[in-house]
Amino acid sequence: MSGPPQPVPQGDYVPARRHGTLIFTSGMTPRRDGVLLHHGPVRADAPVDDYRDAVRLACGNALAAAHGMLAPGESLAAILSLTVYVAAEPGFTAHSRIADLASAYLREELGDAGIGSRAAVGVASLPGNAPVEIQLVAAT
Repeated sequence: MSGPPQPVPQGDYVPARRHGTLIFTSGMTPRRDGVLLHHGPVRADAPVDDYRDAVRLACGNALAAAHGMLAPGESLAAILSLTVYVAAEPGFTAHSRIADLASAYLREELGDAGIGSRAAVGVASLPGNAPVEIQLVAAT
């Protein structure tokens, strides 16, 4: 496996699992080398752009996990599904705008193949007090 460094699991799981041409990533938070760099919750009174770096890092980790499942010479054909979990304080309603940051990152990295179906889900909390967690389903 070459490519970007693989995310460090924070429990008893693997960063991604492949079945045939499908790759399912675990939920990824904004960590680098196992260290959470951004903390939540997403504040209702903060601009969505304040969370851009956290979303890009979490999404980059998910994409790196997917790339780690590729055989030499293979590439990702498409992101089939993107799920963005947002740990938001009460009153926050811009979940889809947070998810748009992840979609923009995937489009930058993969072009139109980076855009698939999507869900933006508000939750009370995420592991380690992360503001976002991102999970992908990709096809080779």
